[in-house]
Amino acid sequence: MEVVILPGIRQIAALAADAVESLLRRKPDAVLGLATGSSPLPVYDELARRHERGGLDFSRAYGFTLDEYVGLEPGHPESYSEVIRRDFTSRVNFDPQNVRGPDGNAEDIPAACRAYEDAIRARGGVDLQLLGLGTDGHIGFNEPGSSLASRTRIKSLIEQTRRDNARFFRSLDEVPHHVVTQGLGTILDSRHAVLVATGAQKAQAVHDLVEGPVAAICPASVLQLHPHASILVDEAAASSLKLADYYRHTHDHKPAWQGL
Repeated sequence: MEVVILPGIRQIAALAADAVESLLRRKPDAVLGLATGSSPLPVYDELARRHERGGLDFSRAYGFTLDEYVGLEPGHPESYSEVIRRDFTSRVNFDPQNVRGPDGNAEDIPAACRAYEDAIRARGGVDLQLLGLGTDGHIGFNEPGSSLASRTRIKSLIEQTRRDNARFFRSLDEVPHHVVTQGLGTILDSRHAVLVATGAQKAQAVHDLVEGPVAAICPASVLQLHPHASILVDEAAASSLKLADYYRHTHDHKPAWQGL
């Protein structure tokens, strides 16, 4: 695991976008794991800027989203299929047919989850998985207590997550209680995981993710087992890290050729 502490979100977004751009230039049909939420938005903004100004090409890329609410009607503005279209894929030249998410309206959700896992495997797996971090340490919608080996499945949201997401709806009552999410085991299968976390409200979760034990109480801690995980945080989110100076030193002296 590599922890990179940067001054702010602009630098974080640029570094994450560098990783995506490098991947696409050497593998135009790369598979991207696409997260929703506020954390990845600056990364998507930077990638859209590079597409518009520098011709960064997504036409052959594939995308798999992390999660989806259960029970929102197709086209609902807060369904994650619509959010990822609005926030990212429609702003670049992503082929809409190359973007797929879990089906939160399937009649047989377990079968739909298995089909989603099969689709990821059929495409050769995720090359780069972008992740945000919940204040309780969740990634995707893998809430505390999730199996570290879990695959795509239905999950119940804890009330803190529903409250965190209520700002996207007209009221807390409209936030669904259930979601379909890639599992922690699914996320671990990605070849490169890039997690973005900013702000003091994420400091405890970042500490637990990076320096705490690998435990279901902090689902993101499973990334300690990932062979290529990059944790990109600002100074506020890094404020509880005991080895912060070491992480800064390591990044400052990293060979330029190594990349993220």
